[in-house]
Amino acid sequence: MQKLVIEGGKPLEGEIFLHGAKNSALPILAGTLLCDGETVLENCPRLTDVFAACRILTHLGCRCTVQEHTVTVQVRDLCADTIPEVLMQEMRSSIIFLGAVLGRSGSCHLSYPGGCELGPRPIDMHLDALRQMGAHFSVHGGQLDCTAPEGLYGAGIHLPFPSVGATENVMLAAVLAEGRTVLHNAAREPEICDLAAFLRGCGANISGDGESTIVISGVRKLRGSRHTIMPDRIAGVTYLGAAAITGGTLCLRGVSTQPMENMLPVLEQTGCRVFPEPDRLHLLAPRRLRAVPFLRTMPHPGFPTDAQAIFMAMLSLADGVSVLEENIFENRYRHVDALVKMGAKIRVSGRIAVVTGVRSLSGASVAATDLRGGAAMVLAGLGAQGKTEVRQIAHIDRGYEAIEQALQGVGAKISRVETAPVSESAGRTDTKTCRIEKK
Repeated sequence: MQKLVIEGGKPLEGEIFLHGAKNSALPILAGTLLCDGETVLENCPRLTDVFAACRILTHLGCRCTVQEHTVTVQVRDLCADTIPEVLMQEMRSSIIFLGAVLGRSGSCHLSYPGGCELGPRPIDMHLDALRQMGAHFSVHGGQLDCTAPEGLYGAGIHLPFPSVGATENVMLAAVLAEGRTVLHNAAREPEICDLAAFLRGCGANISGDGESTIVISGVRKLRGSRHTIMPDRIAGVTYLGAAAITGGTLCLRGVSTQPMENMLPVLEQTGCRVFPEPDRLHLLAPRRLRAVPFLRTMPHPGFPTDAQAIFMAMLSLADGVSVLEENIFENRYRHVDALVKMGAKIRVSGRIAVVTGVRSLSGASVAATDLRGGAAMVLAGLGAQGKTEVRQIAHIDRGYEAIEQALQGVGAKISRVETAPVSESAGRTDTKTCRIEKK
């Protein structure tokens, strides 16, 4: 077991190079199953969720090689269409393999996914959409058995909610299906566009990504290609938030500002000055942040739910009262108790959280409840007086590549500490324990 130990109260200053997006890498890794030959993914983040995806690919018969930030996947003939429960439980977005395996082999057997406990994340939309494409489903003891006896075929599908995961699963299932699929009320997130760009580079016929209607015309086969994963916009705003909460200055390198356009204006509302350049983004924080009167999470292009906890940590040290409304996940306020323990003044009623800024936070021992909540605790620790210990950081490692090293590079006093003796294979996942070949 490991924890992060933070000595707060020090303004951050310097540069951080932004790693590739987890939420883009995972569906694209699933998409490599659909491609004949070799696929090379560059700027792929070294995250435990990525390694978990590689283990699934390896189990299914792919040959995966990880070298620094490049993942190479060699696909010939899949030797399996079943994903064991132990692999499904390692990450919350593992359900994304459903559409890819079903599209490739015509059948798929898996259990329900694991990951962060953010409340119900029903897969009904995924299943209903795939049923319209010819898939049949049955459930036995928590095992989901999926078949397409006559093959998958195109359909007109309307999602009741613009679910990112359901949109990705339909795209992955439709690219090799017979005929034309028209997906209405599709998710519009930048990561959807990155998946579409990858699939087009492999020979898929997709249009409309980034809009509410996506059209996919099935092709006979896809070929392997080379693709660069987009920068991680949520990790980017996390590091900008770290500079903001400490009253520092930061330059993000390797960033694309366009996917962050729904978050940068909120940073400016807090009094931060943001200066975008090609491939770079500069932030200059004020001495004291200002409250944001109202902040509502919504599907893209609205404010992302993944950034809500980050901004709540910042606003706990802002002058004034901020009101947040969470509209995506029921349990997205699980980090509130830790922030209150550190001295934040936050009241929660249903989907609404009222944050009254305080003059200072105090370091405390807290436990990460989920990926973004854990990151919020790190930010609060950086802005607090005294020492903060964040435990259960496996959640954080799912989405941030060596977060302590990135923050150390801009002056933070933060370190990763072993809390108890561990075996050689415990702790953070590495490629040697992932059944992945490493050059």
